[in-house]
Amino acid sequence: MTYRFFTPVPAKAATGLTAEVYWQLRDEFLGPAPTFQALSAVPKVLAATWALMREALLAGDTSRVDRELVASVVSRANRCRFCVDAHVMLLHALGEHELAEVVARGGTPPDPRQAALAAWAEASRTPEAADWASPYRPEVTGTALAFHFINRIVSALLDPDLLPGGLQRSPMVRSVGGRLYARTAREPKEPGRSLALLGTATTAPPAWAGDGPVGIAYASLRNAATRGGDLLGDVARRTVAATVRWEDGRHPARPAEWAADLIRDLPGTDRVGTRIALLAAFAPSAIREGDVALWRLSHPDDADLVRLVAYGAITATDHVAQTLSPAQL
Repeated sequence: MTYRFFTPVPAKAATGLTAEVYWQLRDEFLGPAPTFQALSAVPKVLAATWALMREALLAGDTSRVDRELVASVVSRANRCRFCVDAHVMLLHALGEHELAEVVARGGTPPDPRQAALAAWAEASRTPEAADWASPYRPEVTGTALAFHFINRIVSALLDPDLLPGGLQRSPMVRSVGGRLYARTAREPKEPGRSLALLGTATTAPPAWAGDGPVGIAYASLRNAATRGGDLLGDVARRTVAATVRWEDGRHPARPAEWAADLIRDLPGTDRVGTRIALLAAFAPSAIREGDVALWRLSHPDDADLVRLVAYGAITATDHVAQTLSPAQL
């Protein structure tokens, strides 16, 4: 596994809040996976990301198969190969071998209920164009939103291959990997355990989630990740927000040129940061070493790069969440 722009501190050297998150990851998931290690430079974003994924994807009695299907299909819609591979493997871990391989091939599940769920997850990439709403429980909706955020973090900061040479895309490797994690994937998990990592809430949970653990975790992530916008000026932040609204999840055909056009009239001090935030929202794998090198001239810390990427990612994610008005529930 390769990190694209920096190498995080090793998990064994973690302290404070980061060490607490890693302890829960070891106990309840697959250990301190690269997704979370990449966020370790900003512990509050790390803790909130883990809390949302845990409470939405792992905890409670909503079908874990349904939630892994949503995670896989949202990841496919966002073109996050790393997350598709990881969650196809977890479908294998849950014993859903046929469904896992259908998703891996980009197909439609044969079961009509699962096909409808997959279509719903796919449509969330462009929520306004699709008139997207959610008839599902907060855990399922929260899983979709968690992976809109996580996909963008992963695509920006990690190499897409879980294993050397992309071996994880072999059906045999996926199946074997799933068996290795079957026990962990199938263990029931009580809701709410991760919330102790989040501190005191500063805003109310969103209406679509009520006041349960998923809503608390989402509000915490939105608060923590949005603070990355403080690295940009007001005009730059308005540019990011407006672009997310009007583009509505469209995949840019030529991301570098698309971003260059959008930042041309911004103050020079904000151009590179806005470019990275926009790419994080729409085409995170298109962020390049040159972009990061220019950013580091004024912001040398890894933490500021993570904050900026998280800001772009949460702006795109909250665009999806904002379509879920109370009238649609």
